[in-house]
Amino acid sequence: MEAVRLAGPAFAVDDVARSAGVSKTVIYRYFSDKDELVDAVLERISDVVLLPRLLGELARDHANDRARLHAVIAAFVALIEDEPALYRFAYAHVGRSGRADLVAATEREIAEALAAAMTERLAEAGRSTAPAMTWAYGIVGMVQLAAHWWAETRAVPAAELVGQLTDLADGGLGALLPPRRS
Repeated sequence: MEAVRLAGPAFAVDDVARSAGVSKTVIYRYFSDKDELVDAVLERISDVVLLPRLLGELARDHANDRARLHAVIAAFVALIEDEPALYRFAYAHVGRSGRADLVAATEREIAEALAAAMTERLAEAGRSTAPAMTWAYGIVGMVQLAAHWWAETRAVPAAELVGQLTDLADGGLGALLPPRRS
């Protein structure tokens, strides 16, 4: 990940070797080609940087649903601010031909965690759980696409972006999810 932070999304294997303090030959002992190295970096970004932040916020106790949504959205936006090179690298490799889409897999993991929480709430209220997955993917997609636009334009301050996305997500879910049981 350090090579990506220093060289950016278009890093070369030489950048990785230099960052690791080894020769390029050593890198190729562990990875058959650059694509395999890219996969490993993407997996590390997901497992070490992105998922712990976002799933951690989803799992944490928050005062209410709005606070939970705000915390998760804020964590994602903060990641873009804290790790712009890693963010650009991850999204530069979305949907690579013939390779696993590790960005989509990460989004899926977050959506499934969000859907599980919604499913539980709906089931407790005796309501159909069928919409939970659709709603979860809708929220993840909305936040990801808006944040991607924001990362390129910085059209509004980060706090304003988080507030606007929280308003939109909470407004929709607030009308659809049953109240929390105390």
